[in-house]
Amino acid sequence: MLRSNRISQLIFAIGVKIRNPSLHQIYRDLKSTDFASMTELRCRQLTKLKAIVKFAAKYSDYYKRVFDDHAFDYRSDLTTLDDIKLLPVICKKDLIRFNSAIHTVDNFEFSKLFFAETSGSTGEALTFFKDEYWDSANRASIQRGMSWYGVEPWQRNGYFWGFNFSRMAKVRIAVQDWLLNRFRIFTYEDKDILRFIEKSRQAIYIHGYSSMIYEVAKRANELGIKLCDISLIKGTSEKIYPHYHDETRKAFGLKIISEYGAAETGIIAFECPHGSMHINEEMCIVEVAQGQIIVTNLVGRSFPVIRYRLGDYIRLSDRKCECGRQHRIIEEVTGRVGKSVVGATGKKFPSLTFYYIFKNLALDKNIQINYKAIQESPGELRLLLDRNLSPDEVRYLRDEFEKYFGSELVVRLEENVKLHDRKSKLMDFESLL
Repeated sequence: MLRSNRISQLIFAIGVKIRNPSLHQIYRDLKSTDFASMTELRCRQLTKLKAIVKFAAKYSDYYKRVFDDHAFDYRSDLTTLDDIKLLPVICKKDLIRFNSAIHTVDNFEFSKLFFAETSGSTGEALTFFKDEYWDSANRASIQRGMSWYGVEPWQRNGYFWGFNFSRMAKVRIAVQDWLLNRFRIFTYEDKDILRFIEKSRQAIYIHGYSSMIYEVAKRANELGIKLCDISLIKGTSEKIYPHYHDETRKAFGLKIISEYGAAETGIIAFECPHGSMHINEEMCIVEVAQGQIIVTNLVGRSFPVIRYRLGDYIRLSDRKCECGRQHRIIEEVTGRVGKSVVGATGKKFPSLTFYYIFKNLALDKNIQINYKAIQESPGELRLLLDRNLSPDEVRYLRDEFEKYFGSELVVRLEENVKLHDRKSKLMDFESLL
């Protein structure tokens, strides 16, 4: 049974007051700097950076040691944003290995803590505690991005995420979905897709894993179903390929906009209506080193994440967006930093090579393929494809692999494979070596 916007807004307000009392003020602050100059944004970043580093130096045993080892004194050494480079870069293995020492929860009493974990899609699961301000800041960042499209978080929405079929989980999910005025899809069966589409007729926005949104849109198009009253389609946690937009435009009348971030960093960037992915400058600092993104979370006090190599290759842009926002733009998240592809002679190739192969096919030959590459032994590769290819497409694909890998790799094609298991994000490459 549908409920009014007024009731949904009231339920949302009560939930925020209980769980996220800081959210409204943070949201107002974010809206006030939506069109701030880069000078003002940098000034705010430096103030927040000093605060988070000071807090880490006082309450995190790990950062106390790191600062001592690098003779870093935040009181005198941190005068500009560039001074952050005096600190070492950390990675996910560090967050896992030194997890307890990084946490500040044993040395500082937070009013409220939330347990969080990463999906473990890279093979490294991470768990940590988020303080209330951090959690609220992340939600406020998402709310600001949605506001660019005239969408409010309490409005009716469809969700492509969160699959757990235990009895208790079903009950918990059902309660959460009711509170958040949302519905979700659990399978790709036609009856479930039809039910989801029918519910979407009253929805303002849909969101979740981009590969799942694509799969449902594609099937809806095959069934001849069209729905064009959605105000926002938001994809998160995965790379959004250009051909995804073709299907969602046919089914829903919109492209998928990108929300880029990670559990441990918070929202890093959000795409505006003009197609620019603006960095969430008020909540994080983004650096790029050798093509890889390095993120400093400016609000996570319970588990400080300073100069963190997230594991993505990105490309920044110097252009100014027509929307008027001065926040820097991530031109593209080009790929995930993953394990190397091992050739027959032991030669190693970066897994990012797949990105260029399929990008070339899309740009030069207008061939768009969803794929997953799996390596189980050196010199051999299983390439799972989401559809059957024509003889010409197979030839072009093999030519691209030959161009990059030569005779080092034998590629076995497996066509018309359902790539998404509905329980995790889609990985482009998985090495079992």
